Amino acid sequence: MRLILVRHPPCLAGAGRCYGRLDLPVAAAELASAAAQLRTQLPALPVFSSPLRRCLALARRLHARPTVLADLRELDFGRWEGQPWEAIDRSELDAWAADIWQYRPGGGENALELKQRWLRVYAHLEQQAPAGAILIAHAGLIRLALAEAGLLAGRERWAAPIVHATPYYLDL
Repeated sequence: MRLILVRHPPCLAGAGRCYGRLDLPVAAAELASAAAQLRTQLPALPVFSSPLRRCLALARRLHARPTVLADLRELDFGRWEGQPWEAIDRSELDAWAADIWQYRPGGGENALELKQRWLRVYAHLEQQAPAGAILIAHAGLIRLALAEAGLLAGRERWAAPIVHATPYYLDL
């Protein structure tokens, strides 16, 4: 199965802020540019999207009827959502870095829960799109999927940049 994972275009007011489940929009010009570029790069496959508007707006420009999967959402950062990264207590960030699998940033979701969501998405796609699919999602989930496929290892799993509106290919 070929999966093509694409991170949403850059968000308005997202720079320097912690946002996961926070439903930030994208600029119209960024959206139009990303969609035009991706239409020339992507094959005709079913499109699945996170329900957050920064993903769904792009998915709707790539496919007439994208399928929304709640499990494609970004990590839930709880009370950190919308906060400038520098406003988050350093000791909390350090605790998260020390135990990324179990720690709940801002009281939200931990990486183990994100992994469980990815595994549900993958099982769903095996049944619903065995030839492959395009997934419009978020950096955290894409990093995890790449790591689970063996394409990212160690600390890179959590630190590798995931470029906006760029396809990442998995052949599973």
